[in-house]
Parts: sequence; C-alpha cells; structure tokens
Amino acid sequence: MHTVVVGTSGVTASDVLAVARGGARIELSEEAVAALAAARGIVEALAAKPEPVYGVSTGFGALATRHISQELRAQLQRNIVRSHAAGMGPRVEREVVRALMFLRLKTVCSGHTGVRPEVAQTMADVLNAGITPVVHEYGSLGCSGDLAPLSHCALTLMGEGDAEGPDGVVRPAGELLAEHGIEPVELREKEGLALLNGTDGMLGMLVMALADLDMLYKSADITAALSLEALLGTDKVLAPELHAIRPHPGQEASAANMLAVLQGSELTGHHQDDAPRVQDAYSVRCAPQVAGAGRDTMAHARLVAERELASAVDNPVVLPDGRVESNGNFHGAPVAYVLDFLAIAVADLASIAERRTDRLLDKNRSHGLPPFLADDAGVDSGLMIAQYTQAALVSELKRLAVPASADSIPSSAMQEDHVSMGWSAARKLRTAVDNLTRVLAVELYAASRAVELRDGLSPAPATQAAITAVRKAGVEGPGPDRFLAPDLAAADVFVREGRLVEAVETVTGPLR
Repeated sequence: MHTVVVGTSGVTASDVLAVARGGARIELSEEAVAALAAARGIVEALAAKPEPVYGVSTGFGALATRHISQELRAQLQRNIVRSHAAGMGPRVEREVVRALMFLRLKTVCSGHTGVRPEVAQTMADVLNAGITPVVHEYGSLGCSGDLAPLSHCALTLMGEGDAEGPDGVVRPAGELLAEHGIEPVELREKEGLALLNGTDGMLGMLVMALADLDMLYKSADITAALSLEALLGTDKVLAPELHAIRPHPGQEASAANMLAVLQGSELTGHHQDDAPRVQDAYSVRCAPQVAGAGRDTMAHARLVAERELASAVDNPVVLPDGRVESNGNFHGAPVAYVLDFLAIAVADLASIAERRTDRLLDKNRSHGLPPFLADDAGVDSGLMIAQYTQAALVSELKRLAVPASADSIPSSAMQEDHVSMGWSAARKLRTAVDNLTRVLAVELYAASRAVELRDGLSPAPATQAAITAVRKAGVEGPGPDRFLAPDLAAADVFVREGRLVEAVETVTGPLR
C-alpha cells in the first residue's frame, strides 16, 4: 500500500488524494517528531509560568480573558472539544473527513502548534485503521477555521462520540479505538485548540474538486467537439494561430484538445452545403473561450491550494524563536474565494453545454437532424425531457454559483465578527461538481446519438472511440423511445469515472 510521509514543510495535493481517496498509510518523519517535541517543550515552559498565555492558560474566543489554573487545564482542553463538536445535519462524505484529519495532522507536524508527538501519532493511527469520525454538514463558519467539523474528529481521538469503522458501520469511537489497539488521547495545554483551529475541511474539498474538475474540463472539450461534429460545424475556429493572438493559456489548451479530438472528421466544415452558414453559434464557436476561462480559474485556485498546503494554520502558533503568538491565519478567505470562483466557472461551463444540447434537439437549428433526435417524432419524444433534466441541473448550478464568501455572520459575542463561510463554499462546490458531471453526461448522450444519425459521414477516430466506449458501457444509441433514466445514469458513471477521457486519449494521446 502507498505510504505518505508527513514532515514539517506541508504536503502535496497528490498526498491528500492518496489518503482521502486511496486509503494510503501515513507515517511521521523523524524531522516532524523532533519538531513536535521541540514546540511542545516551549508550550510546557510557558504553561508553568504565572503569566497567562492565550490558548495555553486562558479560555478561548470571547472567554480569552479568563486565566485558567493548572488543575483545570486538562478539563479545559476536553471541554473545548466536546462543546465545539456541535455539528448538525447529515454526515459528510468519508473522503472529506479523511482529508480534513490528514490536513490537520499536516499542520500539527509543522512544529508550530505545540502538540505532543503522541497526539500526532494517534491521528495517524486512526487514519491508518480506517476509522472515520462522524462529521456533520453544518457547524463551520470558516473562521476560526472549520471548528465544528474538526472538533468531531478530535472527539474521536479522545475516544468519545461516534465514528465509522473500516466496515462502514457507525459505532462508539471508544470501541473502535480499543479494537485497533489505539489509546485515546488525554489532551493537555493548547492541544484541544490546536486540533480544531484550521481551514482543513475547506482545503481538502478544494483539492478534491480541482482533481475532479481537471478530468471534467477535458470531458467538456470532448463533448463540445462531439456537438460541433453533430451540428456540422467548422473546426477552423480552433486553429492555434487564432488563439495565439489572445494568449489565455486555458483557452489555448481547450482549443488544442478540441482540435485533436476532431482530427480526421468528415463531419466538420460543411458550412456551405445545403444550409449555408457564415459561422457557428456562440455555444459552439466560443467553447474554448468559456472552458478556457474556467481552466485559468482552476490554475489560480490550484496556486492558492498549494500555498495553503504548505501552511501551518493555527492560533496561537509557536514561532522558531520560542514566542507563542496569536494571529489570524485561520481565516478562510483565501480558500473561500477560490471555491466560489470555481462554482461560477462550473455553472458557466454547464450552461454552454446545455445550450449545445438544446441546439442538437431543435430541428430549426440542428441542420438536418430529426426533432429531439427522435426515431419517429410525434410518436416518440426522443431526448426532449433529457434536456429538461439538464436545464434543471443548470438552473441549480446558477443558484450554487452565488458566492458564500460574500456573506459573514458574527459569532462568539462579536469577537469573531467577520467570518469566511469557506466550508459552505466548499460544500456547494461539491454539489456543483456532481451536477456538472450530469450535465456533460446528457450532452454526451445527445451528441453521440446525433453523430450516429449523420448517415454517410464518418466522425473523427477519437469521437468514434468515445461513442464505441459509451455504447459498451450500456448507453444505447438511436431508436424508439425507452426508459431513459438508466441510459442517463450509465452515461453519468461513464463520465464520472473518467472513461470518456480514457477512450478518447487512446486515439489522441494525453489531452491537456
């Protein structure tokens, strides 16, 4: 099994994906263990002094003015975890919780938190055992980080609350720890606070969304190329020299992908046939510009994610010179913004795909295709309602594109009076990514059928490979009306699992 070694300098996106989705094992580097011990020594020295230090010998948030005596500090750390584990609503996905815990471990291992090495090792042990704390949908305002979700994870480390075992069954966390020989942690000064004060949930969801969108933007280039073929459009607008004079990297990459997919097609370039056109509609002609803008937005989001993956997010933090200082690095604004930017890009990509699908179904704009791609229009409705479903998804995506980060709601008796709502931005982006997948699946379903209805003209080898693969996946081609939902579900799985991209790349080589 793949092993991820956590050191003091952060982790990579591939590390997060390996742990969250691949079940990779985790080890702590010797460097990390040494840094943990050194920072812990600084915290313990401060804890022994009579002067109050925030997070070490004081209360938290609006209660930070109270100095806590030595005999109450262990109780204070337990209490902050118990009281902050106040989430509500449905459980969030296992991969999100694993990413959340792993990224908190990343910060703990930085040597800036003051957590003991044995606490960090317990975090790794819980992940390696396949134990997943129960974390709820609601509770984070994205400041101070993802407090409630992280608190539910910390509760499991204490042997309290509920968690899911490797068999998928939810049980008391204490039972699961005992079965795997893991001792619950007894939290000491600062440790409770350090386990729950970070942007780890929103960051984990950003990393996974970027991985999914990398595949979906390639899928969108493919479905756009299929629609262009089906509509007898021109590939001249994809010429590299046209995109070189507007040098947006994402636009150039999308155009190059579409051109590669269409190489060898007999369906392109028929503008001067029976129904002459000067140029294609925007939804066809401007596909690289829209998808390219989304790709460039992803590039910016990836840069933010890389910076955050290299960060130590906690408050207060232990500095190399021995100071323990309060700060605002837990604020989720940098991550929240790009999560919202991506939701806007996703909505627009879905919107242009839906417009192409609608064009394929309209006999007045499809350049010779049957109404709704039906076998016997009137008796058959064809794909009429598949487009309705796609339109409903796009409408939902537009609502999901409303930014969460533009909102703020004060908390903690006005001490935390400006929050990021980054967790909410991440949750709605996950829904948006799911819905984009479905939208592209409908376009694939319609465009592949439309291409097959173009008698006497052969599609490009790459698009033919896509059509052949999707038919083998159980998505049926043209014919009389049938129960449509299973076909759409199969197309969704085909796109979601990356098989559309895989099929095309057997012909084109790696897409960009």
